[in-house]
Amino acid sequence: MGVPASKEELVALFSEVGAGSPESWAKSQIEEGVPQFLRFLFLKNAWDNIPMEGDNRWIDRAISQTRKMPSAPYSGLGGIMSACREKGVTDNDLTHMARCLQVQILFTISHLLEGPTSYPDSIENISWRFFETDEDGRPFGKRISGLHESVLELDPAGREMRPLSNP
Repeated sequence: MGVPASKEELVALFSEVGAGSPESWAKSQIEEGVPQFLRFLFLKNAWDNIPMEGDNRWIDRAISQTRKMPSAPYSGLGGIMSACREKGVTDNDLTHMARCLQVQILFTISHLLEGPTSYPDSIENISWRFFETDEDGRPFGKRISGLHESVLELDPAGREMRPLSNP
């Protein structure tokens, strides 16, 4: 099944995948022709790979992985996390820092999907875009754009990456 064309089915689908204001997302897709379901689904999947606020289990996993495989890619993370703990940095602060860094990267990549932001003057007509593809991998439909505009809106904590309180 592809993305439904009726507003009612689209609202139900947005609700099923956990979108806040599913009616608003569906209305924009139907009335403005913006592929909002694909935008939402991409960003939701990206957010699913960012630690949730208050979920510090990733720190123990990173430390454990480093101990098991100290020369593996990303193994430096566990050592850094151990050192931060030894210096008294709280797990919540480490998680907030990791979330901030990861969301900044998500924003940057989402913006980069619009096309190159810089390249040498000697190169012309370079571009790329983000599209839904058919079963053969061919793009179709409208370009999926403006992802960066919704990155913060989908923060599961609901604060658009703002801290709980100002330090």
